[in-house]
Amino acid sequence: MGGRGSSSGVSDKGKPYGSEYTTVLKSDNIKFVVPNEGSTTAPMETMTKGRVYVTINTDKNVPAMITYYDKQNKRFKQIDLTHEHKSMKPHTHHGYFHNENDSKKGAANLTVEERKMVDKINNLWYNRK
Repeated sequence: MGGRGSSSGVSDKGKPYGSEYTTVLKSDNIKFVVPNEGSTTAPMETMTKGRVYVTINTDKNVPAMITYYDKQNKRFKQIDLTHEHKSMKPHTHHGYFHNENDSKKGAANLTVEERKMVDKINNLWYNRK
């Protein structure tokens, strides 16, 4: 989760793993994280298979994105909660990078399962102690 989520232990910018984000809440395989510096961005990779990260917008103290990781620890899906894209809010991006020109990887409306995850995330975040 450091240096853009580098799973190698050190990012290409020399940041050690775990230095870019701080965990503020954990529930099962879901981690709520805040960036230690800079703008709100989601980790690109993780060291935990199947992890789900919720990146918190520190300016507004709200969940900004929910990011899913595959068995190779790479990001494969991200739900953006706080901004609109092509008249969709929230919306899902598929793939490691947000490839908006690819119909299989571009932005899409949330599925029923994704809406359930958004509800779960909001319940965890707003009912935390």
